Amino acid sequence: MKKRSLTWLLISVMAISMFLAGCGSKSTSSTAKDDTKSGSKKDTLVYGRGGDSTSLDPITTTEGETFKVTINIFENLVNYGKQDTTLHPGLAKSWEVSPDGLTYTFHLRQGVKFQDGTDFNADAVVFNFNRWMNGDEKQFPYYTMFGGFKKDPGHVIKEVKAVDQNTVQFILKRPMAPFLKNLAMSPFGIASPSAVKKWGDKFREHPVGTGPFKFVEWKQNDRIVLEKNPDYWQKGLPKLNKIIFRVIPENTARLNALANGEIDVMDGLNPSDEATVKANKNLQIIKRPSMNVGYLGFTVTRKPFDNKLVRQALSYAIDKKAIIKAFYGGQAIPAKNPMPPSIEGYNDAVQDYPYDLEKAKQLLAQAGYPNGFSMDLWAMPVARPYMPEGMKIAEVIQEDLSKIGVKAKIQSVDWATYLQKATKGDFDAYMLGWTGDNGDPDNFLYALLDKDSIGSNNYSRYDNPQVHDLLIKAQQEADQTKRNDLYKQAQQIIHDDAPWVPLVHSTPLLAASKDVVNYVPHPTGSEVLSEVEFK
Repeated sequence: MKKRSLTWLLISVMAISMFLAGCGSKSTSSTAKDDTKSGSKKDTLVYGRGGDSTSLDPITTTEGETFKVTINIFENLVNYGKQDTTLHPGLAKSWEVSPDGLTYTFHLRQGVKFQDGTDFNADAVVFNFNRWMNGDEKQFPYYTMFGGFKKDPGHVIKEVKAVDQNTVQFILKRPMAPFLKNLAMSPFGIASPSAVKKWGDKFREHPVGTGPFKFVEWKQNDRIVLEKNPDYWQKGLPKLNKIIFRVIPENTARLNALANGEIDVMDGLNPSDEATVKANKNLQIIKRPSMNVGYLGFTVTRKPFDNKLVRQALSYAIDKKAIIKAFYGGQAIPAKNPMPPSIEGYNDAVQDYPYDLEKAKQLLAQAGYPNGFSMDLWAMPVARPYMPEGMKIAEVIQEDLSKIGVKAKIQSVDWATYLQKATKGDFDAYMLGWTGDNGDPDNFLYALLDKDSIGSNNYSRYDNPQVHDLLIKAQQEADQTKRNDLYKQAQQIIHDDAPWVPLVHSTPLLAASKDVVNYVPHPTGSEVLSEVEFK
């Protein structure tokens, strides 16, 4: 931070403040405020969020708290637009696609270096993709977006090769319509091969990319600190010197920290607190474009949830409108499909399960459970835009289910363990959600509910061969109208099978100090902060 001082006393006070900044994130924010008062521009952003990252190697996880951080460390071959999922140059300055859709040739930016000083080039791209495709679901769960791994028959990528140091070519086994959009997703940020080799499995704690900020420290469940990459290839960026991601689990506590000046931006503002923020002249509301779904999922390989009639019964028993009224403050709509209406290919003709307790009871009796049953209901331990108050929403669902004789015992555990248990299929029913990564229906339906995604994002372990065939056909179809029709068919089948109760599509709210400028929230849930600064 830049300092200006006129007297020995002021120098002493500043020195003490700088010492405190190294000891606590609250002190860091206070120091930044003192900078502003003394005339120098504040250059450290403190970002408050509900949960910690589970890894800093983005390919090793599927959860959004990781991507909020790593999108500022790593960069992709292809980028999304600033506030949409249109495609733009990234580490590749241009590309061509062969007429048959099987060969993608990327021309890379020259002179780009990783944060450890090594060169970014075609060999680095080949290294990263070979690393991922030769792994498995446990190591690199999101790589299943490319049809599995090299060992799997559905794997789309035949070969990745360096034509020369500045040109890399992908050869596909079959056309894949969302291929470019997949490449732009946060998990596929290009890492330094030297750093991966140096750190091995510990690379998830020592990330090195080409991005505007480089990693400094990670105190788990407390903070992650990034600092400006002085050799960043985009001249004049980033504008901030440092970003501190602080963990403050409760939304209300996070808002108090913002109001007190301890943080500068907060994610996960409760919709009910919007008016409070608007009434504070020192704060501002930031709305993230909606591209998400919050849902109650059933593990369909566990009894009695292997019975479709049971899943349908519970779908009739949950009052979505009451949940939205109580917890979303008008910033959500009821969900009936696993993907939001903002995504092309959404099937609006699907008829939602209405709130109908008598119908729910009839279906339970038909399934052989006239007196209901007992189950575990796992509630999210962290706040998310699609699930702002997981425990309280679980209590409402618990009450709804009790009306049809289903006794739901609410369970929870820390966030990292929650995701691990969900991946293993350890839950009867669980609450989760999804923020789209690329704006394509494939990223919802294939990523969340296809058999290829069991062991990664398909926590319900739902496997319908007809749905799989439709989704694979849609991946290979170049005509978007025909793709949309295939996705609509898949949504109707999924609705009838009811592996989830889709609950809501929310408009996520953030809040920030009034002096934060150029913060542009992205619908994917994470944004590059290279242009953010203070007035």
